[in-house]
Amino acid sequence: MLVIHNSLTQRKEEFRPLEAGKVSIYVCGLTVYDYVHLGHARMLVAFDVIVRYLRARGFEVNYIRNITDVDDKILNRATENEEWYGDVTERFIAAMHEDERALAILPPDQEPRATEHIDEIVAMIEVLMDKDLAYRADNGDVYFSVMQYPDYGKLSKKKLDELLDGARVEVGELKRDPRDFALWKASPDDGVGWDSPWGYGRPGWHIECSAMSTCALGDNFDIHGGGSDLMFPHHENEIAQSEAATEKPFANMWMHNGPLRVDDEKMSKSLGNFFTVREVLQNYDAEVVRHLLIASHYRSPINYSEQSLKQSIKALERFYQCLKDLSLSDAKWLTNSRFEKAFFAAMDDDFNTPKAFGVLYDMVSEINRQKAANPDLANQLGRLMVKLGGILGLLQSSPSDFLQRGGSAELDVAKVEDLIAQRERARQDRDWHRADEIRAQLAAMKVVVEDAVGGSSWRIER
Repeated sequence: MLVIHNSLTQRKEEFRPLEAGKVSIYVCGLTVYDYVHLGHARMLVAFDVIVRYLRARGFEVNYIRNITDVDDKILNRATENEEWYGDVTERFIAAMHEDERALAILPPDQEPRATEHIDEIVAMIEVLMDKDLAYRADNGDVYFSVMQYPDYGKLSKKKLDELLDGARVEVGELKRDPRDFALWKASPDDGVGWDSPWGYGRPGWHIECSAMSTCALGDNFDIHGGGSDLMFPHHENEIAQSEAATEKPFANMWMHNGPLRVDDEKMSKSLGNFFTVREVLQNYDAEVVRHLLIASHYRSPINYSEQSLKQSIKALERFYQCLKDLSLSDAKWLTNSRFEKAFFAAMDDDFNTPKAFGVLYDMVSEINRQKAANPDLANQLGRLMVKLGGILGLLQSSPSDFLQRGGSAELDVAKVEDLIAQRERARQDRDWHRADEIRAQLAAMKVVVEDAVGGSSWRIER
């Protein structure tokens, strides 16, 4: 039985999809005005693992992750750069896809863009206007009337009277109530916008996701996900406007990944601890970063630090060291294994990746025990470990590739291989002094030599 923590009810529930064997899931994607940062990566990888596991469990998954390609932040960036806003979005969408591929994040089944759904957005706002749940201000903006929707706050558990404290009206806004939120924003004639019944303008952020999700998945679907920072107000507003417009439940389950911190502090440019994915990948292997992002439970906060990265390096080295001298290509599939059952049981418990990694560590111990006693079984277990690791998006490199990459850009691999061969000849000639000299020379290059019965191998000392 697969159970998922539902943010709406704040408890774990058995997952029962609307249609047996199929899953419809919508996740709030990125607003594309800058490069993908580590917080974004945490969300992208978390839901990538969730979708991978649902598919491994046999579900047919329809995974939708949107792109917000018109927004105040995008327009401000375009103004700063003195370029067309579409050039900004295309550049950062391309960069986002590059970063996703580097982190082994599979593409969603659909990636709708807000600017491609203006007609549907306008139609949804019209429904809300007709029901007197929205109103047009004198400046052309259209707002959702929060007081007209009694269930407002059911996701975040915030009370309407509590929201009034601290609520404010920004300069230029003409809300009737400071808690109301924009559905449509008026634009100057020479600005970015589209024609609408309320004048020239562009959609508000929240209505974009309501329109895109319903276009892709219908009025009611299985799972809506995103970062915990979006629970309020974004997801709360999505629920309000969607259910008010359709008079149907919006998403049956809500999932939110926990925040990412850097050295136990909130990531912030002002603190100087703000990192983009591409900056991090200049110094660390992509698989190491991915491991770090899923080693903790998806709902838990995660801490990005030098120490946590070293722990991920050691974990992956342990897996790949175990796999490196196995013969996996000819190994038979090991079916109905206790390890596979334990792995799936861990993931069935709200995608508990720490427990799943515990199963993989147990497999390493068992494989190492069986290498001499039962090599065939060791190979079969190794192949199973690669299969289960693939569900997490890990362990898909060849062991030698992983163990030998990540060194200095100046590392001459051909020279390393030549020194290894020279050392092997020295050992065969029982010239131990020369063999030790070469080992020391390799060590100075951050190359670790490992001797075995079948010969010597090497890896990078990270």
